[in-house]
Amino acid sequence: MTAVLEARNVTMAFGGLVALSDVSLQLAEGQIVGLIGPNGAGKTTFFNCLTGLYTPSKGQLLLRGKRLPGDPARVTAAGVARTFQNIRLFPSMTALENVLVGRHVRMRQGPLSSLFHGPAFGRGEAAARERAQQLLNFVGLGKVGDVLARNLPYGDQRRLEIARALATDPSVLLLDEPTAGMNPQETEAARHLIFAIRDTGIAVVVIEHDTKFIFTLCDDVSVLVQGELLVRGTPDEVRADPRVIEAYLGKPPEEIEAEVHKGETR
Repeated sequence: MTAVLEARNVTMAFGGLVALSDVSLQLAEGQIVGLIGPNGAGKTTFFNCLTGLYTPSKGQLLLRGKRLPGDPARVTAAGVARTFQNIRLFPSMTALENVLVGRHVRMRQGPLSSLFHGPAFGRGEAAARERAQQLLNFVGLGKVGDVLARNLPYGDQRRLEIARALATDPSVLLLDEPTAGMNPQETEAARHLIFAIRDTGIAVVVIEHDTKFIFTLCDDVSVLVQGELLVRGTPDEVRADPRVIEAYLGKPPEEIEAEVHKGETR
C-alpha cells in the first residue's frame, strides 16, 4: 500500500533528554493505526512532531511523499488534522461556530471580499455553514448546532472536537486519547465513528490507553516505550508479544506466566 503519511527515523531531543529515538511509522490511505505505550513513552510528543508543534531533531516527516512543513497552520492546510488529549474547544462559541473555526483553513475569500462582504464572501460563508452542519450530522450532533460548547455533555464535546478537525478536510486524522473519560456506551459510539471516518478514505492514527479499544479498532499497532519503537504489527501480534506484556505490567514475561500458572493450580 502507498503511504499517505510516513515518519522516517524521527528523533526528538530536548537538551539532554531524548523523548523520541529513531521512530518510524507508515500509514496508508483508509488505514487505522494505533499508537500505545506507558505514560511518558513519547506518544503525544510524536503527534506534536507530526503536526509541526515540534521540529524533530532528526528524521523526515512526509505526506504523500512530500516533506511536511514545520508550522502547525501549514501542516493543517497540507492535510493533517488532530484532536488533543485535553479537550480544546471554544467554550463560549456554539457547536456550529466551533466547526466553522476548523473550516476557515479551506475558505478562499480574498481580503477585499472579506472586508466589504461582497457576493463571494456571502457564498463562501453559506458553503462553510452548510459543510459545518453536514459534519455535525456526521458525528451525531446535528441537533445541537446552536448549543454552546461548554453546555454539551463530555462525550459530545469529544465528538465536536473531531467534527472541527474533519472540517479542515484532512487526509490524515490524529486522535489523542479520543475515549478518555468516556463510559462504555460513549466508547462504543466513538469506535463506530472512527470506522465511519475511515470509510470516507481518511487515514487515522489513534493514541489510546484502552488497549482493548485499540486492539478491536486498528489494522496495525505500534508500541512506544521510553521514546523507542518497541514492536509493530497486527493487533494479534502485538498483544501476544512478551515485550509488550512486560512493558505494561512491569515484570518479565516468565514471571507473569509463572504467576498465572500458580493461580491456575490453586
